[in-house]
Amino acid sequence: MDISRIYGEDQRGSVAATSCGVRPVADGLVPRQLGETAQGDASSFFDMGVTSSTGSHGGAGDFIEAHKWFNLAAMAGHECAQGCRAEISGEMTPGEIAEAQRRAREWIAATRRRAA
Repeated sequence: MDISRIYGEDQRGSVAATSCGVRPVADGLVPRQLGETAQGDASSFFDMGVTSSTGSHGGAGDFIEAHKWFNLAAMAGHECAQGCRAEISGEMTPGEIAEAQRRAREWIAATRRRAA
């Protein structure tokens, strides 16, 4: 899957989804996504992966964070996440992939602690 084919530019030049269920570009997208990720929302995990992989919405591009979020989205059942995770994995070193997996495990553990 080519992430660049999934996203287009809106009138303001911000990345906007054209498929895979990413919500429209809006102000405050990242804070909203972070709040929804705490609820285990697969689409929010995916949206954070997109935001991290593209550096959109004012964030720096970070494939380790993107892999983490795509991994969490895939585990939560998001259909496009596995392909996006595989695509960015091709641009990462084995050490970076291991770090992304470690961060995903940490996120899961921290979320479980908060829920308890």
